[in-house]
Amino acid sequence: MKKSLFSSCGLERDLKQQACKKIAYCVFEELTTPVSPLILTFVQQILGTMRPLGVLFYGSALRGGVEPDTLLDFYIIVSKQRDWPRSWISALGNALLPPNVEYHEHKVQGQALRAKVAILSLTQLRALTGHKTYDTTIWARFSQPCRLVWVRDDKALQHIGACIVRACITAAGWGALLGPKMGAYACDFWEALYQQTYGAELRVEQCDRSRSLVERQKHRYENLLLPCWQIAKISWQTQHNGIISPLLSDVQRQRGMQQWRLRRAMGRPLNIMRLLKAAYTFTGGARYAAWKIRRHSGIEIVVTPFAEKHPLLAAIPVLWTLWQRGLFYNNKSN
Repeated sequence: MKKSLFSSCGLERDLKQQACKKIAYCVFEELTTPVSPLILTFVQQILGTMRPLGVLFYGSALRGGVEPDTLLDFYIIVSKQRDWPRSWISALGNALLPPNVEYHEHKVQGQALRAKVAILSLTQLRALTGHKTYDTTIWARFSQPCRLVWVRDDKALQHIGACIVRACITAAGWGALLGPKMGAYACDFWEALYQQTYGAELRVEQCDRSRSLVERQKHRYENLLLPCWQIAKISWQTQHNGIISPLLSDVQRQRGMQQWRLRRAMGRPLNIMRLLKAAYTFTGGARYAAWKIRRHSGIEIVVTPFAEKHPLLAAIPVLWTLWQRGLFYNNKSN
């Protein structure tokens, strides 16, 4: 009765439009916030003559700044798989199990910058930021702040921005289910969400990672939660001092947790499959591995043209060299 009344007079539609505008405004402000000219030049060097739809910058370098050993993180969004140069095997791998990852290294104003670059089509980005996807990685990543550091045109900005809005709504919806059942602050739902998504991925994070992630942008997450819930059709009850409770029935929670357990179960196998795929599709993987070894051990590995083309075969003598230098055992006496 109440729902039909709101629909008939247009109030429900107006409220959703207001919520959508609030989310879109927040996302647009974040996407268009300027970044260092150093990063912009670096992105231009990565792209060369290529003109994708856009380049998203995210991750620890965005949050904490660029240090000498920082690895930057980018997603390049293309219209079609063939819009980015690579072998047919890589293109097929990206179509079947996105994203493909590349390693890029260039000098900008005398400073060596390094980046891990993932490739997605717009269709894939749209699907992977939605609620129905079984892969939690993309919507969880882009529900966090990011920057659109290169964009082809206004139309591309609108399409990519809509996907980022979609990621925020998807994440907030799962946060209502995975967060506290009783009343809590808005940020508590985001913290619980990211703790769960980290647990679903093949990665090791400190136990307070999700909390520090949200605390750094506390005002942002507070402002986003309720408008996202409104679009996701999640009702809530507001209590004193900013305490809120999502109004989910026992049946909704039971069904939601069944869906989440399936996504959690698929998370690590998907990551392992991507690692196996990367052995054949990770462009620049040999240089990336050499940089990681130098960074963590101080051992310099010379990357030959053969190693660039056949990283798995080249890994055998490299592993033997590292073994001889004692990287795999402890030299310290007891």
